Amino acid sequence: MLRNITVGIDIGTYATRVVVAEFFKGENFPRVLGTGISESKGVRHGYIANIDDAIKSIRRAVHEAEKNSGVKIKKAIVSIGGISLSSEIGYGSAIISKADGEVTVLDVNKAIAESENNLQILNKKIIHTIPIQYKLDGKEIHGRPEGMRGIKLEIRTLFITTLEQHLDDLLMAISQCDIEVLDIIASPFAESLIVMSEKQKAAGCILANIGAETVSLAVFENGNIVSLHVFSIGSTDITNDIALGLKIPLEEAEAVKTGLLVKDYSKKKLDQIIEARLTDIFELIENHLKKIKRNGLLPAGIIFTGGGSSNALIQDLAREILKIPTKAVHPDMYSFTKGKIKNSAWFVALGLCAAGKDSLVPSSSYSSIKRVFQNAKNFFTNIGKQLLP
Repeated sequence: MLRNITVGIDIGTYATRVVVAEFFKGENFPRVLGTGISESKGVRHGYIANIDDAIKSIRRAVHEAEKNSGVKIKKAIVSIGGISLSSEIGYGSAIISKADGEVTVLDVNKAIAESENNLQILNKKIIHTIPIQYKLDGKEIHGRPEGMRGIKLEIRTLFITTLEQHLDDLLMAISQCDIEVLDIIASPFAESLIVMSEKQKAAGCILANIGAETVSLAVFENGNIVSLHVFSIGSTDITNDIALGLKIPLEEAEAVKTGLLVKDYSKKKLDQIIEARLTDIFELIENHLKKIKRNGLLPAGIIFTGGGSSNALIQDLAREILKIPTKAVHPDMYSFTKGKIKNSAWFVALGLCAAGKDSLVPSSSYSSIKRVFQNAKNFFTNIGKQLLP
């Protein structure tokens, strides 16, 4: 009997994580079979800075996941994040092609294509294409426009983009590990499959991942993502502040931050140091929400994930500054992890596995990504031939 195995690879700044999971009949989420983790080398702010070091990190994490799960990894769904990940809004329209005015998929695709053509995204690749608003003859449509009748269809489309160079390097690194990339998914999308309900996405909420060197922010409303932004700040900045403030080595500062080391430091001073940096992060989030006119208007609040989200100060401080409900999530809240996922930093890799069930994440751009992947493989093949005696 064929097993429905799915694999997620998440290459973060601090660590490369691999999750191997299996779907069972009648279950919505996959069961974790094994995990692998290695310290990320050659990665800065979520992008690959040294491809050789990144390849070694991926191989170590994959080897550990294979050992723990008993599954040979040949294919995987891979996340993409980092400071080059962002969202762009495009506008397009199409005159209805059928004589009776019925809107067809062709009309919708033409309007989406025009909204893409109107973008100014030099050196970037589109990862996801998400229609977020339709208008037919000037009137907004709630739901699908197909089957309705009119003259002109207008569309507002959200495009999730990343730097082309970042994507190329990621695909090259994975290809050198002899793993076929089944799909590329933006990290916030993958994570949202695990930690957010459809009800929360419909009401309006924020997913904030506090990583080592980045904070990714995804805003959802009416069931769709309406904005995505990545800030170049993270929990490593808190570690650096503690090291400077308490005049201790970085390794000791990290242990103090995470609670693994308890020494006779002033708790008041430590809290002041952490609170100052968290305030910077939340002010960046608040300013972004003001920019997109969503500050104080998201009933489902903000959900915190990532390796830097476990600090006890986060929820109260965020509630005070952002003035919305706050929640930090942990794997213990989800039965399907079965104790194999230790902290929320694993939610991206786990979400990638969940995305393997069916088309849970919008992606109309993967055909072009596949071509990039094939070009990367051809590049290394040709180089190898040139190096042969």
